[in-house]
Amino acid sequence: MSMFWRRPQNHPENDAAARDSKVRELREGLGPLSGRSLKFCTDACLRRYLEARNWNVDKAHKMLEETLKWRSTFEPEEIRWHEVALEGETGKVSKANFHDRLGRTVLIMRPGKQNSASPEGNIRHLVYLMENAILNLPEGQEQMSWLIDFNGWSLNTNIPIKTARDIIYILQNHYPERLAIVVLYSPPRIFEAFWKVVKYFVDQKTFQKIKFVYPNNKDSLELMKSFFDAENLPSEFGGKATLTYDHEEFSRLMIQDDIKTAKFWGFDEEKVAVKEPVSLAPPAI
Repeated sequence: MSMFWRRPQNHPENDAAARDSKVRELREGLGPLSGRSLKFCTDACLRRYLEARNWNVDKAHKMLEETLKWRSTFEPEEIRWHEVALEGETGKVSKANFHDRLGRTVLIMRPGKQNSASPEGNIRHLVYLMENAILNLPEGQEQMSWLIDFNGWSLNTNIPIKTARDIIYILQNHYPERLAIVVLYSPPRIFEAFWKVVKYFVDQKTFQKIKFVYPNNKDSLELMKSFFDAENLPSEFGGKATLTYDHEEFSRLMIQDDIKTAKFWGFDEEKVAVKEPVSLAPPAI
C-alpha cells in the first residue's frame, strides 16, 4: 500500500460529462424558448456562454438572458447589407477571401479608412459582419480571426472612446468565445494612448487573445506563421498576397449572403432579394 494518498485524476470523459450536465442545467434554467431564441440557443451556443463564465451556470444564465434581450431589440439577424453598405465603402471592415490555418473566417479591419462619425452606423456595420462571418464559419468551427491594419491610422480617424467601449461590450457580452485571435499589426506609438484607456474595458479572456505584432520581430513572425499561410496573407500583414477591396464585388457577395441569412432564420427570401442594397454598376456585356 502506498504511503502517500494519490490525488484523484480528472479523466477527460468525466469532465465532458460534467460539462454536458451544465449545458442541460443552463437549458432548463432558460425555460421554454421559441422562434429566433430557440434557433440561437444551440448546445454549442450554451457552451460558449458557459466557457465565457468559467462554467458557472448562474453567471452564464444571466449573460445569455441579457444577450437574448439585446437580440430581441437590436435584431442583428435582420440587418441587411443595403443598410450598412455606406459604412463599408472604404473597406474599413471586410471579410477576407481566405481563411486562417484552421479554416476559420478572417475579418480584416483598417481603422485608417474610417469614413463615418456615426456610432450607430459603425456598430451596426460591425455587427452585420460578425453575423455574416458566423454564418460562414466552416462546420465544427466556432471562432474567427481578426487582422487589424494600422496603416493610415491616426487619432483623427479613430472612433470615439465611447463607441469603442460600446463595441467591446457587445463583442464580449453578446458574442462570447467567437474570437480566436485579434492581431494588432504594427500599431503606431500614438495608439498606445488610446489603448491605455480602452484596455480597461477588455476582460481577461479577450485580452489574452489580443496580440501586438510588429514587422521584423522574430516572435511576431512566428506567431503569424502559426495562424496564417504567408501565401494567403496580405503584404500589409507580412504575407505575400495583395489586399484589394472592391466595394461593388463585396456588395454582390453580401447580397447573396443576405438571402442565405434569411433562409437560416426563416425569413421571406423574396422580400430580401427585391430590396436594392446599393447602387452597383451594371455587369460588363
